[in-house]
Amino acid sequence: MRAAATSGAIALGLVLFLGFLLIVAVAGSGAGRPTPGLPGVVCAPPGADPAQLVEGIGPEQVSNAGLIVATGVEMGVPQHGWVVALATAMQESNLKNLANSNVPESLELPNQGVGSDHDSVGLFQQREAGWGDVATRMDPRQSARLFYDALLQVPGWESLPVTRAAQLVQVSAFPDAYAKWEQSAATLAGALEGVECGPETGPVPAADPQIQRVVDRAMSQQGQPYVWGGGDANGPTGGGFDCSGLMVYAFAEIGIGVPHQTQAIWNSFQPAITDQAAIQPGDMVLFSSNGQPGGIHHVGLYLGNGQMLHAPESGDVVKVEPDIWSNSYYAGEFIGAVRATNPTAA
Repeated sequence: MRAAATSGAIALGLVLFLGFLLIVAVAGSGAGRPTPGLPGVVCAPPGADPAQLVEGIGPEQVSNAGLIVATGVEMGVPQHGWVVALATAMQESNLKNLANSNVPESLELPNQGVGSDHDSVGLFQQREAGWGDVATRMDPRQSARLFYDALLQVPGWESLPVTRAAQLVQVSAFPDAYAKWEQSAATLAGALEGVECGPETGPVPAADPQIQRVVDRAMSQQGQPYVWGGGDANGPTGGGFDCSGLMVYAFAEIGIGVPHQTQAIWNSFQPAITDQAAIQPGDMVLFSSNGQPGGIHHVGLYLGNGQMLHAPESGDVVKVEPDIWSNSYYAGEFIGAVRATNPTAA
């Protein structure tokens, strides 16, 4: 009888332990769940509930996000600015209008929590020096307007990566922290503005299934940090990829060797394609600082619909650039594309 009871207790303990592991696994998987939508595009899945799109962002925070986007619309700020603002507020306050225990006046104003970072308050954690009085900084619309006013003063902000534009406004001690919120911000902005993802807004499948494998392999590395000299045929090195290292990794999927240097990529896969309309998904698009091969400094993988997957620069991550042809920086520096020959196609 004792043996039976003991074995029953062991079995029950095992079941409870396995159940605990399952709970932990489910909770852990949620933390890494990607935000739905299309990478790099301000859009949301059809019929998406904004309060269900981003883990940890509920109705209260979505209301604040709506005020941020609405303020941007009123000020005529382009979509990229909304994404910069939302990503900043997500990082700084988790989209909560925070008071501060060091600022007594803030505790008397409507708030959604209390922080303690110096004298920072509000959605953007703006400080007294340079940002204004407490009441203004604690008003979601006014604090958003302050943020956009500062952003619009940054030269060329429209062409800057989200994390860099945000940092030039915020001057944060953690300048790389904004990058991880970019996709969530783009999807949430799309949901708030009723922009639905569709075939015309997403990547275009490659005509060659082998090249699609290249694209899929590269896309799987979204979110990896930019690391100068990083990446090889087996994956990230040194903690991430640089622009050409990402190409090396992508094309290794089908046995194509790509040089780990942008000008060498250009030279290895001539003739170049200079007509934008002729560029196909899976082609490598290259950019030059002076319009000449000797000035080539960047490469990305073309996805169709003007979209490009790339590893932009230090402080950013592997991501999709939503429209290189309407981006003055990329459109101005585009020199051409090259197409890697598929060795299995012959």
